[in-house]
Amino acid sequence: MEDKHLLYRVEEGVGYITINREQQRNAITPEALALFHQYLDEAEKDCDVKALLVTGAGDKAFCTGAQLSAGVNTGGLDIFASYADLLNRIVSFPKPTVARVKGFCLAGGMGFMLACDIVIAGDDSKFGTPEVNVGLWPMMIGALIFRNVLQKKAMEMILLGERMSAQEALAMGLITRVVPVAELDAEVKKVLEILTLKSPIGMRMGKQAFYAAANMPLKEALKYLAERIKDIAGTEDAKEGITAFIEKRPPKFTGK
Repeated sequence: MEDKHLLYRVEEGVGYITINREQQRNAITPEALALFHQYLDEAEKDCDVKALLVTGAGDKAFCTGAQLSAGVNTGGLDIFASYADLLNRIVSFPKPTVARVKGFCLAGGMGFMLACDIVIAGDDSKFGTPEVNVGLWPMMIGALIFRNVLQKKAMEMILLGERMSAQEALAMGLITRVVPVAELDAEVKKVLEILTLKSPIGMRMGKQAFYAAANMPLKEALKYLAERIKDIAGTEDAKEGITAFIEKRPPKFTGK
């Protein structure tokens, strides 16, 4: 029996999703997309999961996009719709998401990475949108690229189809941190440990509010966010957090 194209486990408050196709540089298949949706559902419902990590198996690639050798039209339009839905699902996921990138992060892999809240990359990582080199275009990924970087830099990357270093990706605003490869796992662990100590309901309500306000006119956004801060301030976690701050002790959040 062929191994699952995607793996999922929960450990110390973190849900770990691993693209499990190391020999194919973690190229994505319809099976992987279906499992991704399934595992996100499981992670969202699981109260023990406080944060989510997305990564790729092995040392050579985070994800290199769709498996072109299988044919870009494999699965018809459903695979494109499933991928688009998945990107939206990751972006709107109510718990903090972290991408751990090592090696190549290309094409559709860029979409997974950009959909996460935090991206930590090893300094050996390579990024890019090579679709133009085979007569294609990074369609769905483009929606996230233009929400993360300046249009001119984005178009240069898309039109040239060249690979860029982790430092170049950091300078563009595509990723949030670059660390030496030897320190990658320790840095990821540190970030995840911090996230699992935060208020689950505070982060959920905050993420939802920020994304909802992102495309609103300024006046409308400020009014909307003023309403949302009242909602968060009314939670048990907010009251506990403020009390703990006054009493100079770590808060004990319950997610309520």
